[in-house]
Amino acid sequence: MSDRLFIFDTTLRDGEQVPGCQLNTVEKIEVAKALQDLGVDIIEAGFPVSSPGDFESVVEISKAVTWPTICALTRAVKKDIDVAAESLKYAKKGRIHTGIGTSYYHIHHKLNSTPEVIMERAVEAVKYAKQYVEDVEFYAEDAGRTDNEFLAKVVEAVIKAGATTVNIPDTTGYCLPTEFGEKIKFLMENVNGIHKAVISTHCHNDLGMATANTVAGIMNGARQAEVTINGIGERAGNTSLEEVVMIMKSRYQVLGIETGVNTKNIYQTSRLVSTLMNMPVQPNKAIVGRNAFAHSSGIHQDGVLKNRENYEIMDPTEVGINESAILLTARSGRAALKHRLELMGFELSKEKLDEVYEKFLKLADNKKDIRDDDIALLVGDATQQERRIKLDFLQVLTGKKLEPVAIVRLDIAGEKFDATSSGNGPVDAAIKAVKQIIHRQVTIEEFLVQAITRGSDDIGKVHMQIEYNDSIFHGFGAHTDIVTASVEAYLDAVNKLPVQV
Repeated sequence: MSDRLFIFDTTLRDGEQVPGCQLNTVEKIEVAKALQDLGVDIIEAGFPVSSPGDFESVVEISKAVTWPTICALTRAVKKDIDVAAESLKYAKKGRIHTGIGTSYYHIHHKLNSTPEVIMERAVEAVKYAKQYVEDVEFYAEDAGRTDNEFLAKVVEAVIKAGATTVNIPDTTGYCLPTEFGEKIKFLMENVNGIHKAVISTHCHNDLGMATANTVAGIMNGARQAEVTINGIGERAGNTSLEEVVMIMKSRYQVLGIETGVNTKNIYQTSRLVSTLMNMPVQPNKAIVGRNAFAHSSGIHQDGVLKNRENYEIMDPTEVGINESAILLTARSGRAALKHRLELMGFELSKEKLDEVYEKFLKLADNKKDIRDDDIALLVGDATQQERRIKLDFLQVLTGKKLEPVAIVRLDIAGEKFDATSSGNGPVDAAIKAVKQIIHRQVTIEEFLVQAITRGSDDIGKVHMQIEYNDSIFHGFGAHTDIVTASVEAYLDAVNKLPVQV
């Protein structure tokens, strides 16, 4: 059995089915190139027959990427397969992904058919696709709820017909990991010619078990995992690429299976998909969430500061995150406070640290976000508070066929500074004006906008993540004017930067 797991990314097909997350062709090409840099083996670029836009996307992605296999989805319908083949004509390596439902529910209540007819249609679809491309993948839709004996007959028939990969989807996210693993094992042991094809998993997350089911399938012989960036997808989503890849890497000594993914590109790819699809990553999301490598408990902080591996099984740099975050809250201990003080340039005696720590706990009980200037005030240094940058005035001129222009006035330690700038939109113009006043080499890594209430008079909440000298800083702003909220969030982050002496 091969120890190489093929990564089949369906972010641009199944992932894009999320309501409100549709991408245009240019955006899809950008994601496809990022997936290529990430090192995925197969990119499912779309469902060509579904719309002219999907067809065009598959064509253009085929032209834009070089080495990954480009896959087009079809039903077990000749016209679907014809259109898919046409869309793949520029692909260096093309694959047609065809299939049909095999569960009792799909056969009788969706397709109004019989098992015998389904078997015939499955074989016919594979043979027809094989006329166009050598690489044909067959999916047995709702395989998770399909009787294993019948599923084995279908898999054996489509492999004999020429399928090079057979996809066993848990379409409804119904299976338990033991059940799904046993299903794959049953196929490996009971299908004649199973070695002639790669068995693939495609698990949905309706019960929160997509990754667990995928790993169970891999442990029992599957050697292709169908996944999406950030686990996005239909309903509750798909198996998360980053989770499967890092499980294979972190537990290689147990599993002995590797992928070709460049894990250092995971975080930036996650942020790209999140930004283009306007779909924020939940903070506690495994691997790529904002809190995945953040520690606020005093016991955990003390352990991480002594040795990262006390509480982290992965090095954040392995997924493209610069460092772990030690967040100061009411649950933080002396070790975390001392660490932050040292980063700020303060060296305190044990007695002084104890005194400051008592003041810190009282402050942290009443304030959600403890800033560096708060800490500085606790140790008797008021200079950072005096240097705090505030938004004093903001005016933006924008509209259809108008180049956005922003006028900004900042209050820095009581002194006023003005700047004017144009930009690619009102937010960009305002931030550029701010940058004319604040001369720091800062990169915006993440920009998220959320509505706190509903309606056109919503208060917009902005979260901004910036990078400065290889360190990450977060800022938040809220206002009925989203441009003001954005500038406030940017300044909130900038105010957390180390003071320049």
